[in-house]
Amino acid sequence: MIKKIDKIVLAYSGGLDTSAMLLWLKETYGCEVVCYCADVGQGEELAGLEEKAKATGASKLYVEDLREEFVRDFVWTAVKANALYEGVYLLGTSLARPVIAKRQIEIAQKEGADAVAHGATGKGNDQVRFELTYYALQPDITVVAPWRHWEFKGRADLIAYCQNHGIPVTATAEKPYSMDRNLMHISYEGGILEDPWSAPPEDIFLLTKSLEKAADKPQEIVLTFDKGEPVAIDGEKYGAVDLLTKLNFLGGENGIGRVDLVENRFVGMKSRGVYETPGVTI
Repeated sequence: MIKKIDKIVLAYSGGLDTSAMLLWLKETYGCEVVCYCADVGQGEELAGLEEKAKATGASKLYVEDLREEFVRDFVWTAVKANALYEGVYLLGTSLARPVIAKRQIEIAQKEGADAVAHGATGKGNDQVRFELTYYALQPDITVVAPWRHWEFKGRADLIAYCQNHGIPVTATAEKPYSMDRNLMHISYEGGILEDPWSAPPEDIFLLTKSLEKAADKPQEIVLTFDKGEPVAIDGEKYGAVDLLTKLNFLGGENGIGRVDLVENRFVGMKSRGVYETPGVTI
């Protein structure tokens, strides 16, 4: 039996999964859906998001600029802790989830919503990150995780669903890997990347140049730290967001920050992830 829900706040990116979820939630629960997108540095992915959300059925869209909080409270804290997974992965996806979920609960409380929803799969770690944060901040909240309940088996099913309902998405059956971007990194996984024998195609990388195309000459920079946090590059002071943006550019131009690994998920499965984290690698 489906629980009665009047209003739900969906963590929405406008990508394949959450675009399908927006319509699915309305069809399944017959409820009002408020969309919320956290700006954690995904940049141009935010363009046209409000129009798309409302056209798909959202009553409204919140776009919250969380970049400063993300870098200050999470990224720099991880840098000070020298946090590394398997000695190589800098946890760019993991660190973004609590700040996103925290604001989602705040919006749900403001809206008087009785539920929140996320687009994490039932096989990955994000579901745990989101839901632990939700329940820590509001233990009585109802959490809807469509990937654990709906009839769709994979991304190809979602692509077909969106096409049948006139929902524009950029994913295709020929290129069905997923991408998650924030100010700290970009992650790629799924689809064509699930074969660990195959190298990731060069055209997927958006932040970093390959070593073959990177600068031939070494580049030296001086980073200034204050209480364990970087505050200046070559003597010029920057705020947290601008400093990380600058480091991302410098690292990307010099082929710094690519990682390709098979990781262990919380539920016991293994998953391949390909990452670009140039600034924090520096």
